[in-house]
Amino acid sequence: MGKKYRVIQFGTGFVGHFSLRAIIEHPDMELVGCWVHSDEKVGLDAGAIAGTEKTGILATSDIDALLALDADCLCSAAGGDGREEWMAAVHGRFMESGMNVVSSSIVGMVDPEAHPDRALTEQLDAAARKGGVSYFTSGVEPGFMSDTLPLTISGVSQYWRSIRVREILDYSTYIPNEAEKIMGDILGFGRPMDYQPILFTPGRLSYVWGGPVTLMARGLGVELDEVREVVERWPATERFEVPRLGAIETGTCEAYRFEVQGIVGGEPVIVLEHVTRLRPESAPGWPQGEFGQGYYVSVDGDPSMSCYMTCKGPDGDHHSGGILVTGTRLVNAIPAVCAAPPGLLSALDLPLLTGRNLHRP
Repeated sequence: MGKKYRVIQFGTGFVGHFSLRAIIEHPDMELVGCWVHSDEKVGLDAGAIAGTEKTGILATSDIDALLALDADCLCSAAGGDGREEWMAAVHGRFMESGMNVVSSSIVGMVDPEAHPDRALTEQLDAAARKGGVSYFTSGVEPGFMSDTLPLTISGVSQYWRSIRVREILDYSTYIPNEAEKIMGDILGFGRPMDYQPILFTPGRLSYVWGGPVTLMARGLGVELDEVREVVERWPATERFEVPRLGAIETGTCEAYRFEVQGIVGGEPVIVLEHVTRLRPESAPGWPQGEFGQGYYVSVDGDPSMSCYMTCKGPDGDHHSGGILVTGTRLVNAIPAVCAAPPGLLSALDLPLLTGRNLHRP
C-alpha cells in the first residue's frame, strides 16, 4: 500500500463538488478538510455535498481551522475570476503553512512564467518557496485540452507549421448559479451587440487563455513575437428562450468566436480558438466540427494530424463532463505535485499524469 495523501478540498461548487468526490473515492487520497463559501453548506458532511457515503469530515468556512490541519495538499476549485488577489493571498497562506496547492481558481496561471500579472506570480512563488511546496494550475481548457493534448500529439511530428486547438460548444446547458452575471455580464449572451462583455475587454482573453499558447510555444521551442486576440459576435435573428437563462431577444448576442494567436513572423502558428453558441443554428458559417461538439486539435505539418476529443459527465452532458475533467485533472496531479521541487509549476514540469490505481471492475 503506497502513501495516502491528506487533502483539503477548497470550494464545492461547479468544479469543486466533482473534485471533492474524486478525492473521497480515490484509493490514494484521504480527505481531511473541506472549505465552503455558503453558510447553507457549513456543517454538512462532505459526502453529502459530493454525493457519496458519509466521510465524517464536516464542511467549514473557517480557513484558520483548515490551516491547522496536517495536510499534504489543498485542492482549490473556488472561482477566482475577478478576485485573483484574494485567492492568491489564501493560497499563499496554505503554502506558507507547508501545503502544496493544485488549483483551477486562477486559470491564467497555467503558464506562470508568462502570466501578465508578475506581482501576483512572484507573490505565489515566494509563498511556495517559503513553505517548501509546489503550486500547479490546470483544468480542461485552459488546461489538458490546450496544453498536454496538443503537445503530446506534436511528439510524432517530423515537422509542423501550425497548431490549432478549437473548442466548439453549445452553452445552453452551461447555466451556472450566477447565470445573469456569468452568461450576460461576462460572456455577453443576450446583451446588445454594442455591449462590451467583460471577457472581451482588451487583454482579458490573453490574461485567461494566453497561458496555453505561451506554454505550447515554450514546450515546442518556439519564440513568439506577440500574442493577438481576435473576436467575433453573432446577433440573434429571432427571439428564443434558453432554459434557466431566459429570453434571448432579436439582435442581441447569441454566439461568439474568439482566437488567441501566438504570432511568429507575422503569422499565427499556435492558435487557441473558441466557437460558443446557444443553439446549433447560431452562426451557421462558423465551424461546426466534423464530429460535433468537443475539442479539436489540428497539426499542419508532416504528417498533418487531427484529433477529436469529447467528454460527457454522469448525466450525459458535455458541460458536466468538462467540469468533471477539470476536477479530476487536479486530483490526479496531487502525487506528482507533492513530489515536485518547490515553486510554481506548469504541465511542462510534471511527468505523465495517468489514472493510476483508478481501475474499477
